[in-house]
Amino acid sequence: MASPARRPLAILGASPTFQTPLHVGRPNIGDRDRFLATLAQTFDDRWFTNDGPLVRAFEAAIATEVGARRCVALANGTLGLQLLVRALALSGEVIVPSFTFISTATALSWEGLTPVFCDVDPQTHMIDANHAESLLSERTSAILGVHLWGGLCDSGALEALAQRSGVPLIFDGAHALGAKREGCGPGSFGQATMLSFHATKIVNAFEGGAIVTDDEELADRLALMRNFGFTGPDSVVTLGINAKMNEASAAMGLNTLADLQDTIVLNSDRHAHYRAAFDGFAHLRLIAEPPPQVASNHHYLVAEVSQAGPLNRDQLQAVLEAEGVLARRYFYPGCHRSAPYAGETRTAPLPATEALCDRILQFPTGPTVTHDDVAGIAEIVEAAFAQHGAVAGILEKKAT
Repeated sequence: MASPARRPLAILGASPTFQTPLHVGRPNIGDRDRFLATLAQTFDDRWFTNDGPLVRAFEAAIATEVGARRCVALANGTLGLQLLVRALALSGEVIVPSFTFISTATALSWEGLTPVFCDVDPQTHMIDANHAESLLSERTSAILGVHLWGGLCDSGALEALAQRSGVPLIFDGAHALGAKREGCGPGSFGQATMLSFHATKIVNAFEGGAIVTDDEELADRLALMRNFGFTGPDSVVTLGINAKMNEASAAMGLNTLADLQDTIVLNSDRHAHYRAAFDGFAHLRLIAEPPPQVASNHHYLVAEVSQAGPLNRDQLQAVLEAEGVLARRYFYPGCHRSAPYAGETRTAPLPATEALCDRILQFPTGPTVTHDDVAGIAEIVEAAFAQHGAVAGILEKKAT
């Protein structure tokens, strides 16, 4: 094996290490034959949508998994947040972390609410309850926490804050399915939680989402709203929209949900190999493991790259991309610095969020990434740092 200082790098003219690129977020597909057999039921029954038997089975299975009384399956998670805030009749402002996928914020804005951006804990990357408390005002109608990286927020601190302030606590749990805090799933906290079954998620339904809750009345309202407000063939009793999950998506959801625990074991294995392979890198570290009371689904392989190192995050990403490793910046540049919200004078300083947005790099993981792939990625990182002068020179030339 060539030394790191001599290992050929594609950005310097060599052939890429991975001829077939490794992507962040490659979908889990589960058992293809099992999926096709389940899907065949929809053709036999000719029941493709409108609260079919597979959707109902998927809802029951998800509710059990997350520890909630009810699950209302939906076309996607963004619609889930929109319907949830409308069903709760929220108005004014909602406190939400800026360090999240943009749809968390835009779902609020789409419903006429104002997201008030909160900073995050620099270790967990999740909403800072102390900062959230400082942002409360008479216009605050809810606190929206975001579970990240397969773990769970400090729900105890957030629930105490919501109780003191008298506002609802809801969660974006797009990353959280399979995670546990003291044995409790993401459906056990707050008034309601949105889940995502997008193709990149640990349980995917091709595309889909859900709201899980213990509030029966809220679940009934959501079920009405997702189907145009119909209670019967010609009876519309409330303002609704078409946000239903179809039977093919439910079949895929049931298929990948059946493998959830096996997927978590595989994800944990990949995490362990990455952690061992990256051990000793002074300027790149995997984010800390969650505290003992939290069991992660390990679906996200996230590292922080020091801005003071030989290469910064964006330079390292460029090296990896040239080698066929399509790592991703998350959640760059931060919701508060994205076009819909940039320049808002009411945004408080968010130092932890902005530091993370400039350092975070997500690496490929999951069943399509082998142990040898992980070793190869680590070799690329080591060589990139060792040859940082030449790499930086090439990138500077490309920039000009």
